[in-house]
Amino acid sequence: MRYFSTRDKGLKVSFEQAVKQGLAPNRGLFMPEEYIKLDTEFWANLFDMSLPEIGYHVGKGYVGDEIPDEDFKKLCNEVLNFDIPLVRVKDQVYSLELFHGPTCAFKDVGARFMARCLGYFSSRKNEKTVILVATSGDTGSAVANGFLNVPGVDVIILYPSGKVSEIQEKQLTTNGGNITALEVNGVFDDCQALVKTAFSKFDTKGKFSLTSANSINIARLIPQSFYYYYAVKQLKSFESVICVPSGNFGNITGGILALKSGLKVNHFVAATNANDTVPQYLQTGVYKPKPSVQTISNAMDVGDPSNFERLDEIFSHNSKNFASVISSYSFSDEETKKKMKMVYSEYGYTLDPHGAVGMLGIEKYLKENASGCPGVFLETAHPAKFLDVVEQAVGVTPDLPENLKKCLGKEKVSIKIENDYKELEKILSERYL
Repeated sequence: MRYFSTRDKGLKVSFEQAVKQGLAPNRGLFMPEEYIKLDTEFWANLFDMSLPEIGYHVGKGYVGDEIPDEDFKKLCNEVLNFDIPLVRVKDQVYSLELFHGPTCAFKDVGARFMARCLGYFSSRKNEKTVILVATSGDTGSAVANGFLNVPGVDVIILYPSGKVSEIQEKQLTTNGGNITALEVNGVFDDCQALVKTAFSKFDTKGKFSLTSANSINIARLIPQSFYYYYAVKQLKSFESVICVPSGNFGNITGGILALKSGLKVNHFVAATNANDTVPQYLQTGVYKPKPSVQTISNAMDVGDPSNFERLDEIFSHNSKNFASVISSYSFSDEETKKKMKMVYSEYGYTLDPHGAVGMLGIEKYLKENASGCPGVFLETAHPAKFLDVVEQAVGVTPDLPENLKKCLGKEKVSIKIENDYKELEKILSERYL
């Protein structure tokens, strides 16, 4: 499989090159040259497959022979060693719980997959790699956990000061070792812009590789398609609507990759908070990015979603094509908190604020379209990662998983920087050149 840049289809690289570069030289995002084709045996056996088996069969189509079969099978078993259960919340509405991994967020899947792919490639060539990643909350902790103590790899995480939850910040800033946290005086979009600028401007002088672990990296995106197959497997039906709480739109892009590769899903819904750039695009046909707004579902506080560029490519730069597959709605913090309270009161299910936005989206779509098919929303983070919000909305304190308890007791260590590329450039130069 070869990968092309969204900004130049003639620029094509291998899977390894795409993973190591993260962003194309022209700042485009890498996309597979073609959608994978899964054989009839795969579809016949899907309902009986384990999550690692699905990951192996789907992922192999993207990785090809760049990672040998036995090594790739081992990689999938290591990455996907926790469950992603489909839980019934009410009649015809199900939650796909993506928070059972080590950092209690959906990004564990993509970050661990990328870490092991990059670790495999780096170990063969004994080279230094620096991961530069921006986070609005959960990406950083998942990447830090996935890459912690991986030989030959350093991770530098940029996060917006005061705009992540306490637990998220502790997960970002208490790892030590090869993980460094930069606390940026700005919003997530500023962090993302600093990362992109570094990729286009910073000269490594051949002394190390600089790459990203955001969903702009193809090795983060590919494994995010795995759990859509796993949701259908558990539902045991090829009739469904799936709603994805969306910020940077990498998660839903993984779902569209699965759809384009043959997975039967009736429709997708991208549910956002007040950062409604994509819902507005589908209403007007014009994409107008804008500064992000802070909300209680902070991991979705993105005003210019990076992966829109991939979706725009998939749908041939046509908003009507986009809307035929993906509907998108925006919900306020008040609607989110009201939904959290109602669901706990009526069904005894505790939502985190991102999952609540997802449930609002699936219910709105099913009500407006009366499709009769089951609806699935993605519950992307454990409610305990948002203690204050859950306590305020629901009136109960969710139990802390053991791995979250451990990080809360550690001391935060971060380097504060302004929203200024020169400060980031100085840190990179002093450390690695």
